Amino acid sequence: MKILIVGSGQVGSSLVEALHSEHELTVLDLDGERLREIAYAYDVKTVEANGASRSALVDAGLATTDLFIACTSRDEVNLVACSFARADNPRATTVIRTSNAEYVDLWRAGRLDADFAVSSELETAHAVTRTIGVPAARMTDVFAEGQVQVVEFEVDEDASPELVGTPLRSTRLPADSRVAGIIRDGTSIVLSGESEIRRGDLLVVIGSPKAAREWSAMIWGSSGDVRDVVVYGGGHVGTAIARRLCREGIAVRLIEPDRVRAREIAESIPKCRVFNTDGLDPAFLERERIGDADAAVFAMREDARNLFAATLARVHGVEFTVAIVHDLVATEVYEKAGIDVSINPRQVTSEEIARFAHDPRTQQVAMLEGDRFEILDLTTRAESEYVGLRFREMPIRGALIGAIVRDGKAVFPRSDDVLQVGDRVIVFTETSRVADVEKVL
Repeated sequence: MKILIVGSGQVGSSLVEALHSEHELTVLDLDGERLREIAYAYDVKTVEANGASRSALVDAGLATTDLFIACTSRDEVNLVACSFARADNPRATTVIRTSNAEYVDLWRAGRLDADFAVSSELETAHAVTRTIGVPAARMTDVFAEGQVQVVEFEVDEDASPELVGTPLRSTRLPADSRVAGIIRDGTSIVLSGESEIRRGDLLVVIGSPKAAREWSAMIWGSSGDVRDVVVYGGGHVGTAIARRLCREGIAVRLIEPDRVRAREIAESIPKCRVFNTDGLDPAFLERERIGDADAAVFAMREDARNLFAATLARVHGVEFTVAIVHDLVATEVYEKAGIDVSINPRQVTSEEIARFAHDPRTQQVAMLEGDRFEILDLTTRAESEYVGLRFREMPIRGALIGAIVRDGKAVFPRSDDVLQVGDRVIVFTETSRVADVEKVL
């Protein structure tokens, strides 16, 4: 597939990393230095030009493009670039990234000229909400209209002793779930009934939402029932997170230092309690009993401020903290400082966009560990060599099917179950094997 990407920032570069090995990519941006870095790291064509220029897009190969992605940090550039793509190459699939959820509403109403619109705000809010529901998770995503949850855990000293050091076939694991992968020292080990979970492992589990919560309790040593959340920062991302959590029935307290902005949020989200303060005053934290919250989300615009506020909140008793990452360097800093989960809006956005470059049968994609592993939601076809086989008969090729969706219902297969034509499979695999997995299924 020929793909033209407008924008070489974090979203664009993440897309290049995920897609370059299987597709013919062209990346267009005004920042020559970033383009040189991408060209040095990957075998892709780069064009230093303005993405809002029709002639530049034509020169970059717009006419022969199969997939057009406009993912700069400026919504206006993305919209203009997409309009040119729709006019000059109507057969191409067009995807735009936006930082404003209102544009997604316009797209859904058919008033935005693009095939797909992906909002960084909404994707981040969804990611935070999923994480809040499974506090022990490093990453979690939902598939099959919410029936299947994929969770990545780090097995540490808090994990149940019954889980560690025992062969999987002898371990009592939550029903309606499968261990899809064990990543040890950066490598996915081949699973069998004799495989053991060790401390320090990264564990990938595919199961029902109920099973995901049970796994979280085994890993974290707590029920994980989160009903009260504090959100620091009332910008677009923080507001989207607060609105989403309120819709889930979670009590939300939002902290915003700007008086005008705080008033706007209070009016737009009536169920959310809004405090006009920076939230860093120990007297405020004690008076409002912030430490009693089940979780706190730090969505301010500066990583250093998020880190300080999260550390202060932990001192006052908050046990579970989620921080939004703006600079990739901050991710490791957050982890070393004890923040439980860090979420990069640009990364979750690139994951959502990347699925459009997969086989058309692929409905959803989730990336793990810097895009070294992927979870695919893929529909089987009649020609698949796996169709008609029992799960215990399937050859081991570095991939594992954790769930299937048949007749609209999620099933977590056992060894004697048989794969059928038209089944949607939720499969874990290494990114380097994705093309092979799509081919055999």
